[in-house]
Amino acid sequence: MTLGGATPWVLGGAIALLAVARSSLLLITVEGISMEPSYADGDLLLMVRRPLARPRRGQAVVLWEPPGCDVPAPRAAGNRYAVKRLAATSGQPAPAGTAGVVHGTPVPAGHVAVLGDNSARSTDSREWGVLRNDRVVGVILGRIRRSAAPED
Repeated sequence: MTLGGATPWVLGGAIALLAVARSSLLLITVEGISMEPSYADGDLLLMVRRPLARPRRGQAVVLWEPPGCDVPAPRAAGNRYAVKRLAATSGQPAPAGTAGVVHGTPVPAGHVAVLGDNSARSTDSREWGVLRNDRVVGVILGRIRRSAAPED
């Protein structure tokens, strides 16, 4: 086997990898302050979509805002996505203040509870209640770029 013979395989593998990455990864620009201090308005985040991502308690996640919510959450720019912290998954105790759930009661099967890091300025499970698992789009892998600091 020569290097020239391996080139099409390497190129094909690279193209396949890029196709998977394109369908699995998403860049999210944060709008709002509900996730401060972790993520600020204007931060650019890298998210991996489900099912590749397996969201766990404590991770920052991207989710579809619940339908019919009167007050939209600060969200990812241009979408009805919200960036929140996964506070509890099925069977784990619901966080204090979760709408429609007694504190400490386990989150029902197939549901999650989410909270913003900036609890004073976040719309989350305290208003929405628990959300179906399928509302979680993916998991934040990290910040790609921090927003520019406001000028004085």
